[in-house]
Amino acid sequence: MRRPTARAYTASAAALAALLMPVPAAQADTAAPSAAAATVIEKVPYAMDSSNQAAWWTPVATYKGRGQYTYFAFNEPGSTAATHRPAIARRDPDGVWSRLPLLDRSGQQAEFPDDNGHNQPSVARDGSGQLHVFASMHANAWRYFRTEAPGGDVTDHAAELPDQGQGITYPIVTTAPNGDLYLAARVGAGADQRPGKLYRWDNATARWSVVATFAGALNRSVYPDDLMVDAAGRVHLLYEWAKAPATGFRHQLSYLRHDPATGAFANSAGAAVTTPVTPGTSDVIQELTAGEEWSIDNAYTGPAVQSAKLTLDGSTPKVAYRYRSADSGGNFRVYYAYPSGGGWARQTVYAGGQTAAALGITWDETDTKRVYYVTGSGTDRVFAATESGGTWTAQSAAPGVSADRLAVRRDSDGNDVLYLPDTAHNTLYYGRR
Repeated sequence: MRRPTARAYTASAAALAALLMPVPAAQADTAAPSAAAATVIEKVPYAMDSSNQAAWWTPVATYKGRGQYTYFAFNEPGSTAATHRPAIARRDPDGVWSRLPLLDRSGQQAEFPDDNGHNQPSVARDGSGQLHVFASMHANAWRYFRTEAPGGDVTDHAAELPDQGQGITYPIVTTAPNGDLYLAARVGAGADQRPGKLYRWDNATARWSVVATFAGALNRSVYPDDLMVDAAGRVHLLYEWAKAPATGFRHQLSYLRHDPATGAFANSAGAAVTTPVTPGTSDVIQELTAGEEWSIDNAYTGPAVQSAKLTLDGSTPKVAYRYRSADSGGNFRVYYAYPSGGGWARQTVYAGGQTAAALGITWDETDTKRVYYVTGSGTDRVFAATESGGTWTAQSAAPGVSADRLAVRRDSDGNDVLYLPDTAHNTLYYGRR
């Protein structure tokens, strides 16, 4: 179904001054405000369900054809207040939106129970133009949908995946330069451990296969955060550890790299590692700090990691993440990390108050790293922070939009495409900056 071009506007606003200073720091300096970069914002012309919110998901894909196409996977309202129906909103280069529902085996739009933080969709486009969507799994068997040709219906193809009958959670997916896809997910529902596995869609043969169980350990669960593929085809993975079976608060944010040409895995320094890695053998970005405990208590108030995202500067990983330390007053601060001297260097991006479990990071030729985060309150809540001379400065990334969740993908023209859910008003926004 075609819809008229959504109303777009270019907005600017005075920047919120970010509070920053290199780690470790109990407080941060206030940077001078600067004018916000021009941002195009459009309201997606389809109703969004309030369950459309997560931190780990990859709900945005872009493709350059006759222009830039954008695909937003999202939850539409279901038949009851406790259900949702997954769909794709597609924006063509002319700014025209169309809607692609995910169809079950009966030909009806698929519907699933709400489960905030788990039952949200991830999407990617392969080199043949097929769309792949993973939706609504919290220790469920595969719920996987794809097109069989560009522009076709998005139908149930769950039987094509390996590991049939396993409980799948947190599926994140990305497209490689050669058109293959890579998928990471937590697999299994055991009480003693829940490992992370990496899968590959071979675009030439149109088949999924298991690459490896990349992380797993007794009494630990793996939480995939993000993955990207560099120009050489190497897969970069970001993940967290938690005490098994599950918890809202995780630890030891970690990085891993896979080279499909050799089958080998390595850390950020290029040293070979054996998979599945464990907490003791992982390349840990954020180590445990004073007072941090492995707990499955969802009322736990101690130090913890909660959400992280990845970008690449060539083949070098750059990471944004949220961490609550013993001296943060209960707030999850936003940090930036990058490989340095065989380990990881870290900087504080934002320490001015509570943040939501939503992050983004991109690499821009002018600004270098851009870290996106969402504050816990305020009229404008989505901000983009950049660094110059060791000082981080933040600007509103969506002026006048009351979005409270976030996802970001950079398109091939060098634009940051923003996915902006406003869960209080059941509205999804498209942004470009």
